[in-house]
This record gives sequence, C-alpha cells and structure tokens, in this order.
Amino acid sequence: MTYCVGMVLDKGLVLMSDTRTNSGVDNISVFRKMFHWQVPGNRMLAVMTAGNLATTQSVISQLEERTKAPDERENSLLEAPTMFQVATEIGKLLRKTIEGQQSANGSSGKGRFTASIILAGQISGMEPRLFMIYPEGNFIEASLDTPFFQIGETKYGRPILIRGYDRAMSFEDAVKLLMVSFDSTLKANLSVGLPLDMMVIERDAFAVSHSQRISHEDEYFQAISSSWGDALRSAFHSLPDFNFDQDLIGSENKTN
Repeated sequence: MTYCVGMVLDKGLVLMSDTRTNSGVDNISVFRKMFHWQVPGNRMLAVMTAGNLATTQSVISQLEERTKAPDERENSLLEAPTMFQVATEIGKLLRKTIEGQQSANGSSGKGRFTASIILAGQISGMEPRLFMIYPEGNFIEASLDTPFFQIGETKYGRPILIRGYDRAMSFEDAVKLLMVSFDSTLKANLSVGLPLDMMVIERDAFAVSHSQRISHEDEYFQAISSSWGDALRSAFHSLPDFNFDQDLIGSENKTN
C-alpha cells in the first residue's frame, strides 16, 4: 500500500509520500514514489505514484526517457506548453501502460495493474497546479474547494488534513500538518511505512525549494509523533465526562 499527499498553498506546493511496498507481510521493500524534473527558470514538475509497482515504475521510466536530449524526446514533459497538457500526456501514458500489461496477461491480469498519480508543478507565466490522474487516464485538478489530493491509504490521515488545512499557512506549518497526517496513517496501517519523502515547491522558483527524506531516526518526526499522541490524550481527558445516571434520568423522562 501507499500514502501520498499533494497540497496547494498560496505560497506554492507541498508533497509527501511514504516508501513502503509490500506483497504480503513477509515481502516488504522500500521504493521511491516521488520523482521530479525541472528546467531552471522555466518549469518544475513532480509526480507521486500509487498502485502496482511494475506499472508505476514503467510509467516513470518512460517519462525519464522523454526528458533526454531534445533530439531524442517524444512528447516531452519539458516541452509541453501547459500543466494541463503535461497531465494529459501522463494520463495517456498511464492508460497505455496499464492496457499493455493487461493485454499481455490476458483476462487474469485485469485489475492487477491499476495505478494512480499525483502531478504537481508550475510552468513559467502560469499558476502552480495540482492534478490527480486516474488509471483510465482522465484527471481532475485541485481547486479552492479541493485544495489537496491523496492517493493510496487515505482514510486515516484525511480527517487531520481537513481540520488543519489553511491555504494561507506557511510551508513549515504545512509540513507539520502532513507529518501528523502521516503519523496517524503509520500508526493505523502497517502497509504504509517510513522513510518518508518530502518536497516543497515555492511559487515562481521553478526548482525544488526543499527536499528531505524522513527516516526512523528523524528527531523532528519523533517529536511530532510523541507530542501529537500526548495532545490527543490530553484533549480526550479534557472533554466532559459521560454520566450514566443522567442518561438514565433522561430516558425515564422520555418514557413518562
């Protein structure tokens, strides 16, 4: 399983992904799920992948091929005029890859090669943009109403993002929010695991503003995990106590 989040802020884009892949409890590996390409002063593109590892690695390898020397490029992401067209090309490639793998494996391969991708980036003269690309090749774009996307094991970390997100928040607060979301997911699902990859793309920088791999030994992540757990317990104990006697009195009154 996987957990990846892409978030749009007024200041730019923040991305985070885990690195765990597994085929059963006895076959767990670490693979990068976050990749990026840039042309200084012109564009910055990043993707995060979830789903069948063979499918996502094939897509990434083909995208890498398209960023070679100009005379070797075919539908290169580094030459597409808009982020919309970048998303279109990645969507076509993802669908083609899945269909090819399913065809090679016959009917038994259907459903086994599914994958999804989060695309984030900015091209000069345009706004930073964030897309969710589905296995069918179609996609949606983040908006004021939907300012972040998740792929993979999304349900455990989503409530924290919904409650804590603010489009005007700083990069530092956004990273802290993502770490809490990931910590909650790690605690609830063993198929998501450290290390985590984090990337910040500042508006109009057209480069990676900050990139970091967060390991088990990361002191800040350990502090976030411990402090969040303590804060939850403190908040729980501060809530009003439930009173069984009061509940029974209320039920008797309703009966009478």
